[in-house]
Amino acid sequence: QVRLVESGGGLVQPGGSLRLSCAAAESIESDYAMGWYRQAPGKQRELVASITNGGTTNVVDSVKGRFTISRDNAENTVALQMDSLKPEDTAVYYCYIQYGSAYEYRSWGQGTQVTVSS
Repeated sequence: QVRLVESGGGLVQPGGSLRLSCAAAESIESDYAMGWYRQAPGKQRELVASITNGGTTNVVDSVKGRFTISRDNAENTVALQMDSLKPEDTAVYYCYIQYGSAYEYRSWGQGTQVTVSS
């Protein structure tokens, strides 16, 4: 199973920016997709953004125009640039990787806390 290591996160004021990064600890032999989920207290985990092996991105409507997902295939990393942060973006953010010949495997990062508060 591919291990993922997240970095970034923290406390930021409304309107501020944060950048989350996630790196695969091992080499990946297959095509893979990566992305980010988040889970706020008392809420279900929701998909925030994803990026395919070919670089096609998708973000949830609530963060469109504010969050940008990108990947570096050479480094097997994915990043989430979060701008114009709002208090409702407060959550634990988890990166994931979907891989395998049929994309049958999924691994998760350990989660990183993002708190948006004045």
